[in-house]
Amino acid sequence: MQKKKIEIIGLGAGDLNQLPLGVYKKLLSHNRLFLRTKEHPVVEELEKEGVGYTSFDDIYEANDQFEAVYEEICRRLLKEANDGPVVYAVPGHPLVAERTVQILLELQKSGEITVEIGGGQSFIDALFQALKIDPVEGFQLLDGTSFKKEQLQIQQHMIVSQVYDRFVASEVKLTLMELLPDEYPVTIVTAAGSGEQSIKEVQLYELDREVTLNNLTSLYVPPVKEEVLLRKQFSNLRNIIATLRGPDGCPWDKKQTHESLKKYLIEESFEVIDAINRGDEDLLIEELGDVLLQVMLHAQIGEDEGFFTIDDVIEGLSNKMVRRHPHVFGKEKAQNAEEVVTIWDDIKRQEKGKVESLLDGVGYEIPNLIRAYEIQKKAASVGFDWDDIGPALDKVQEEIKELEEELGKNTVSDELLMDEYGDILFALVNVARFLKIQPEEALFRANEKFKRRFQYIEKRVIESGKVFRDYSLEELDRYWDEAKKQGL
Repeated sequence: MQKKKIEIIGLGAGDLNQLPLGVYKKLLSHNRLFLRTKEHPVVEELEKEGVGYTSFDDIYEANDQFEAVYEEICRRLLKEANDGPVVYAVPGHPLVAERTVQILLELQKSGEITVEIGGGQSFIDALFQALKIDPVEGFQLLDGTSFKKEQLQIQQHMIVSQVYDRFVASEVKLTLMELLPDEYPVTIVTAAGSGEQSIKEVQLYELDREVTLNNLTSLYVPPVKEEVLLRKQFSNLRNIIATLRGPDGCPWDKKQTHESLKKYLIEESFEVIDAINRGDEDLLIEELGDVLLQVMLHAQIGEDEGFFTIDDVIEGLSNKMVRRHPHVFGKEKAQNAEEVVTIWDDIKRQEKGKVESLLDGVGYEIPNLIRAYEIQKKAASVGFDWDDIGPALDKVQEEIKELEEELGKNTVSDELLMDEYGDILFALVNVARFLKIQPEEALFRANEKFKRRFQYIEKRVIESGKVFRDYSLEELDRYWDEAKKQGL
């Protein structure tokens, strides 16, 4: 059985004069010519010479998603190829910013069709010439129909192709405005290199407002030079941290070690929790930045010492997230959060290899309230747990009673008292677990509440012109009740 054959040629970036002679002859002579779109300067001139064709413009009108458009075009081409070889013509060069061509080349790998790539002038050369920029300085060519912030390298020349219409222009504009000011200058280039060439510089916010766009329109975004505009870039943050620890950097940052920074990571983590509790989004942004600073400092220390870099941290985390989420990135299934936790723990045990105890995975480096919570959760995961909160509450009372009994004895060791008191705390953590409350966070909130109410007492004492020793506990307690009534 003979393979289906599709020959793909490019209509160039502008008018008929830019077409290579071989491509021009092919367009004139082939009786099974298909165009991705007839909206191209060359097509009108070909029509005058009597060239017949079938265009796929109707597919654009019938679909909302560009990927659906491209896939439907390829399906029709394959169907037409059943009846003999076809020529498929696209704007520009077939191998530059042409999704349908890439889909067809993928199908060729399966042996279903034979694809031949003909000539055609890319719009890139004409665009560089029109804008008078040098690609050696570094540039990105991006697709406006699948434009993502994560792709952008704003320190390079950026060319966004396939800015077909106002909808695409609006999506591109909104994405760019996440990184650039509304007034940032951008240039709209249409039909570069042809007699219909149009170049217009606008401010970014105007991109989808005043300019007529078509399938020959590209957007040029000049590289960002101002340092203040680069501060949303991760690479810029990395450079800042490296400078702080560099030869001419900050004396404090340069002397830090993994050990000296430990306490700051703990403090910053709790400040994030406080921002969440307050419901203060601006404060949360700031506190998350402080946690990220700690991560960046540790990574820079690792790089300075030659052991690891932030790239290793990111790679390790990315690999772990993919590996431990086979229900998202693989073939596993998880119907609810509980099943996800089971999958996570199973994979984690496999990664760690042979473990003497289920509880070995709970390290000593975390605060002990959190550690107690995690130990209990691990034990509960294999069924060592009560069915409801009732017995957990009874256990608290039991442990309090045991402490009272020890205190009632004539002699009792400090070590035994510490053990009994620890049992009460452990039992209270178990109650927190049943209530789905993180005990460390609960104690943090209690500390902050005490602090607010005590500060109110301090304020009232100062206002009275007295000092604390002038007050009885009962009098101070009345101030406490006032603070409580005020919601402090």
